[in-house]
Amino acid sequence: MAEKKTKNDVSKLNFEDSIKRLKAIVEQIEQGEILLQDSLEQYEQGMALIKHCRGILQQAEKRIEKISKTDQDEPKPADEEADAEAEAEGEAEDEALF
Repeated sequence: MAEKKTKNDVSKLNFEDSIKRLKAIVEQIEQGEILLQDSLEQYEQGMALIKHCRGILQQAEKRIEKISKTDQDEPKPADEEADAEAEAEGEAEDEALF
C-alpha cells in the first residue's frame, strides 16, 4: 500500500521538484542519523523518484527528436531559400578570387 502512495505522490511531481526531493533524501541518508527502516523507505522513494525522472527525460528526448525531424522535413520559405542560394553563390565567387 505504501508503494502505491509513493508512486502516486511521485507521478504528480515535475522534474525539478523530483530532483529537489531526491537531493533531500540523499542528504538524509548520508547523514546517517535516521533509523534503518526509515532509511530503507527513503531509499525506496528515491528509487521511485529516479525512475520518474528518467521517464520525464525520455519523454523530453522524444519531443526534441520529433521537433528536430519536423524542422528538417519542412520546406524552407522562399526568401530563406533565396538567401541560402545567394550566400552559396557569394562563397563560390570568394573562392574563385583566391
